[in-house]
Amino acid sequence: MVFSLLDSRPRVALLRLQGVIAARSGPLSGGLNLAGLAPSLERAFGMRRLAGVFLAVNSPGGSPVQSSLIAGRIRQLADRRKVPVVACVEDAAASGGYWIACAADEIVADPASILGSIGVISASFGFQEALPRLGIERRLRTAGTEKSFLDPFRPQAPEDLARLDALLGELHAEFKDWVRQRRGVRLRAPEAEVFDGRFWTGRRAVALGLADRLGDADSEAKRRFGAKARLVPVGGRRRPLMARLLPGMAAGREPAALPAAMAAVLPAALADMLEERAAWSRLGL
Repeated sequence: MVFSLLDSRPRVALLRLQGVIAARSGPLSGGLNLAGLAPSLERAFGMRRLAGVFLAVNSPGGSPVQSSLIAGRIRQLADRRKVPVVACVEDAAASGGYWIACAADEIVADPASILGSIGVISASFGFQEALPRLGIERRLRTAGTEKSFLDPFRPQAPEDLARLDALLGELHAEFKDWVRQRRGVRLRAPEAEVFDGRFWTGRRAVALGLADRLGDADSEAKRRFGAKARLVPVGGRRRPLMARLLPGMAAGREPAALPAAMAAVLPAALADMLEERAAWSRLGL
């Protein structure tokens, strides 16, 4: 405690933002959302003798709503404390991950990291031909002509596709407006090039103006605040895998109950894991 009180080195909060961005957090993937991050954000920006906040971003994207909420909260806290915020991109800041990175005042990236993917995607499957072959009759009733929008068990309707394109276009416009607001004149390439959903390495992202320079959290802290700058990690360690799969283990769950508990959570856990794997695969990672 005495050492802490006498320590006058610049303190830089380091908050890790890792995983797919989703409204809920899965037992295997973790996931990023405002509800889960809010306490860590408050601790990071509430630190005494705070010189700056660094965001170690490592995300392939996900929910546009949660991306917007997280980025907005970062800006609120940064404006309140009046401290610089730097996004330090590791493996990827793509799609929603880049949305969050743009909440920082500056973005630094590893030369081999992935940045960009400023676009919106919708993916699904169609099963309309499978049901007759299996001898299954689908029974669906709705109140509201658009309630069965994009029903995977019927052929795609032109009006549904037009509506989906309009929705995606509106979300894309929100994304582009945010990048324009945060990156502004630093963008060095035509918008048609940077806003078409492509992604680039960190080195190329710097050339395009999507990032400011190459680097990492440690080197950036020393560059900004001197060799004595102290990076202070914020946020607790992740619990062991089994404790995340079986929350009751820490409370002394009976061994006989473990198989049933695992059977209950494993399907959702595997679905989360596959969804996260698919998100990373879109970046070739």
